Amino acid sequence: QVQLVESGGGLVQPGGSLRLSCAASGSILSIYAMGWYRRAPGKQRELVATITPGGITNYADSVRGRFTISRDNAKNTVYLQMNNLKPEDTAVHNCNSDRRLLHWGQGTQVTVSS
Repeated sequence: QVQLVESGGGLVQPGGSLRLSCAASGSILSIYAMGWYRRAPGKQRELVATITPGGITNYADSVRGRFTISRDNAKNTVYLQMNNLKPEDTAVHNCNSDRRLLHWGQGTQVTVSS
């Protein structure tokens, strides 16, 4: 059973940066296209960014140019570098496969506020 553990969130001022990590148990993460998702209270979950096993990336329009998704298959870890953060980025961030095939972890809270 693959388990996902997100970390790296916190409180940051507008314009600041955070780097999120998603660590997966086992050794099968390399076969999945992975994504970062976020959900703010009262809003639908949003797919923020995806990365294929071969490293092809895609981004939501709202974060393109500010966020970078990457992966290290040997470490079973996916990252999200978030730069120039805005208040509207405030949300709980989770990782999963791009088709949500894995069990959700607890997520990590990102709060952008002055």
